[in-house]
Amino acid sequence: MLDLSLVVAAIAAFPVDSPLVGPQVQALRLPRPIVVDGIVDADEWQGAVRAGRFVQREPTEGAVPTESTVVYVAYDAGAIYVGARLFDSTPDSILARLGRRDADLLADEFTFYVDPYYDRRSGYFFTVNAAGTLSDGVLYNDDWDDNTWDGVWEGRARVDSLGWSVELRVPYSQLRFRQGEPQVWGVNFSRVVARKNELSYLVLRPRTESGFVSRFADLTGIAGIRPAAQVEVRPYVTAKAHYGPAAAGDPFYDGSAYGSTVGGDLRAGLGAGLTLNATVNPDFGQVEVDPAVVNLSDVETFFDEKRPFFVEGSSLFQFGFGGATNYFGFNWAGPDFFYTRRIGRAPQGALPDAEYADVPEGTRILGAGKVTGKVAGNWNVAMLSAITARETARLSLDGQTSAHEVEPLTYYGVGRMQKEFPEGRHGLGMIATLASRAFDDPALRDQLNSSSTAAGLDGWTFLDRDKEWVVTGWVGASQIRGTTARITSVQQDPRHYLQRPDATNLGVDSTAASLTGWAARVYLNKQRGDVYANVALGALSPTFDVHDLGFMFRTGFTNGHAAVGRMWNQPSGPFRRRELGGAVYGTRNWDGDITWLGVSTWGWGQFRNFSSANYFVSLNPRTVSDRRTRGGPLTLTPPGAEMYLNVRSDSRKAWSWGLNGGMYYRNAADRNASLGASVSFRPAPNVSLSFRPSVFVNRTPTQYIGAYDDSTATATYTQRYVFASLQQMEFSGGLRVDWTFTPTMSLQLYAQPLVSSGNYGYFRGLRAPRTADYDVYDSDDTYDAATETIYPNGRAAGDSIVLYNPDFSAVSLRGNAVLRWEYLPGSTLYLVWTQSRAAWEETGDLNFGQSMRQLMRTPAENIFLVKLSYYWTP
Repeated sequence: MLDLSLVVAAIAAFPVDSPLVGPQVQALRLPRPIVVDGIVDADEWQGAVRAGRFVQREPTEGAVPTESTVVYVAYDAGAIYVGARLFDSTPDSILARLGRRDADLLADEFTFYVDPYYDRRSGYFFTVNAAGTLSDGVLYNDDWDDNTWDGVWEGRARVDSLGWSVELRVPYSQLRFRQGEPQVWGVNFSRVVARKNELSYLVLRPRTESGFVSRFADLTGIAGIRPAAQVEVRPYVTAKAHYGPAAAGDPFYDGSAYGSTVGGDLRAGLGAGLTLNATVNPDFGQVEVDPAVVNLSDVETFFDEKRPFFVEGSSLFQFGFGGATNYFGFNWAGPDFFYTRRIGRAPQGALPDAEYADVPEGTRILGAGKVTGKVAGNWNVAMLSAITARETARLSLDGQTSAHEVEPLTYYGVGRMQKEFPEGRHGLGMIATLASRAFDDPALRDQLNSSSTAAGLDGWTFLDRDKEWVVTGWVGASQIRGTTARITSVQQDPRHYLQRPDATNLGVDSTAASLTGWAARVYLNKQRGDVYANVALGALSPTFDVHDLGFMFRTGFTNGHAAVGRMWNQPSGPFRRRELGGAVYGTRNWDGDITWLGVSTWGWGQFRNFSSANYFVSLNPRTVSDRRTRGGPLTLTPPGAEMYLNVRSDSRKAWSWGLNGGMYYRNAADRNASLGASVSFRPAPNVSLSFRPSVFVNRTPTQYIGAYDDSTATATYTQRYVFASLQQMEFSGGLRVDWTFTPTMSLQLYAQPLVSSGNYGYFRGLRAPRTADYDVYDSDDTYDAATETIYPNGRAAGDSIVLYNPDFSAVSLRGNAVLRWEYLPGSTLYLVWTQSRAAWEETGDLNFGQSMRQLMRTPAENIFLVKLSYYWTP
């Protein structure tokens, strides 16, 4: 237990002669820099004014914290300093967990929030936990945060008999603020006592209200400083070795390959409000590999961005969000105007026939630059430009080698601006994107757009003084250009399906050399009080397309919903907190057909032992599908129901677990179910292990096979739309080990095994549009299994369709190991090992043991990489 006499003596030793301040925090001008060692020394901090007292937000909102916290702020000509003494009645119970920078750790921690530009909407946060792990990021939209930004600053922590203490030093070069006097910044602090699940703030944001940065206390007393000249350079060099299986006779790869690259990053201030980030010839070999997936749909798989240059500050380019805190989207397939993974994607050009091909895995980024910050008051600005190289594949046929262009030289540009009016009551923003290609090979002109442009306006306005009701929305337009062959192909791709034969408001224009479309979405949100509400309506025109530099699932629909919910934020019965909600929603295609309709309810609760559970239930009546035939006529979708449940244990413990399960059910032949688990274990404060196994089972009678010309299929527009019953089973798991040796050195291991199989049978053809009626080809007269041939009208009719065997059994293992050492602030050494192996068989039978043995026998591809970067600033 803590000796109270020591607390009294410790407090007496601190400079607390000045009275406590409430809505203001006073900063002390230092006569000399403080040595940041985590010890809040009374001599170094002499004269500093203690900030006001903290208030609990969790678990009991408004209560006095169970542990005392003393905070001071100071500054000198080059940096701002924060010192905090965090008293603890049981110091041996402090959760001091060490992890890699920005790791999501449940540990005792202290956070410094600052709004140096004093716009009451944005800022930065800097976190140090009791073990010295650092985390940082940016604040935006008053309520949101983004930890992808990594600044160069110092933070140290020390645990002692009184609790623990922390010191931070943040150079002005890492902050944006106005030049002039007096300097007034916004400031807030928070403390987490992990073992109690206790979160306290200097300035509290109530759970039932919105607004965080706008509530910050004023940081005063800063004078005689000016924005620092921001120039940071990080040159880097990499060396890579690639080993793997090679095909006999392959002239391009004999089982090993070696390479090296040189590049660099630049960060420079452009005045007081703007920052330039640039990269030349970047290499991202240290990022975690993407998980393996088996995608049997007509929709592209979305992968998260992991490359540091594009991850950092990505929130600045978000479009369509602002003002509101909830953006529900029941079956809303909204577009992303900017999807950074388009830059440096795999080459898209088709290859001619060849025995051997050497194709680049990704398009090389020659250079990229970002300008971000504020101009003309409260205009937020974010601009990005990137140029990717012309890529060629090396081909070999009959002993002759040749080069074939697979990706043209391409420019990508994005511009984003947003104006925030006083007190954040109104906002207005805009975005513009451009992708432009320079073709050398004329064949690529029919495969890729020559240019793509998009532009949009977004904004919000609060309807009342208390900021309880807010309207937010956006509208956008797009245009792509290319050859008539290319634009015709776009109109028929899975994002558009303009060729649908029974559509009255769609159609393919084979003479068009451009495609122009629009999209819009508007929300009404109630976001204050125990009851919340969210209503939305949106539409994407059939010819809208931002896919070149954005991401989109489909077009040609309208969608809307109305949702309402209630939160109980005070303990009651077995719950600490709980929430219930419900919604009705629907989607129509461009002809007005209802393609989705539903009513849903959900709930969440945190129990008194800090475990939690949430559920989701949805009922969907009969609708029609305009995608099942993949460009063909409508089909009927039977009614269905969805159920989902997730349970999690108290994550403060060394052992924690989670269990989730879901099911969608239409009938015995049309259903899917998933079951997943998560297990985490911390054998030591600096070591964590986690495993996330999952299983997915899917049965559907209408898995798409293909569309075939058939003049006798007059009911389906002389096309025979063939489907099959599919029984799919998939096992996957993510294994992760994090071992942090020091706050600047860590080892991360990640592995993801995947086993998936699909068994197809009972081939069938759509009998008539707008029905769920199918002709099953299961007799000797309609199906020949030996030749995989169907006879839709019987063998005697003579017409036949030769299929392929779609059965599959796939196994995969992907993983990597990354040793990261920040040997100097901002300077990093990476040692990376990446391994992948995969096998595919045309059999639909799943034998887990046999599949795993086959996986282990499959030759592996191994990549070893060393990357060294050096941080330099004048």
